[in-house]
Amino acid sequence: MAAIKLSRKGWNNLIIFAMLIMIFVFNGLHHRLGGDDEPKGPQPLLPAQSYILTLEYPGIKIERIGTSWRMQQDSDAAQPSADIQTLEANVRAWQQQRAPLAEPLGGAPLLAATLTLAGEPTPYVYVLYKDQQHYRLFNKQQQRWYSLTTHQAQQLFIQLASN
Repeated sequence: MAAIKLSRKGWNNLIIFAMLIMIFVFNGLHHRLGGDDEPKGPQPLLPAQSYILTLEYPGIKIERIGTSWRMQQDSDAAQPSADIQTLEANVRAWQQQRAPLAEPLGGAPLLAATLTLAGEPTPYVYVLYKDQQHYRLFNKQQQRWYSLTTHQAQQLFIQLASN
């Protein structure tokens, strides 16, 4: 049996290819052993450290003016005017709210909210659905459904709290 003789350049190439193969094998094992990538438990509705610039509901627009908030309503909107504390609590609820992922809910949408975040090229659109017992929130940006309690839905949608 003849021994394989490789030059220094040949051995270097062999070592490089062996290392690449090991990287691909270990990378594949890591993904297989890691399981599914679906997050568990309550998830934040907005990306971490997000900064809301505007929050729009049908007929209502809440926008950041410096360090404060201003609400503009359509003239035909029948919603009562909210005070600054209510607006700040509403925006804070969007920033801090966490909800578990849920199955899609059919039916007609109840309300919608559009949030413009600093540094994001497109606004985040959330649509609220309700059946007899459950509220579901659909994030159009990420194509995710969240399960909300009645209290959470009222915190996020000021129209529900006034009814």
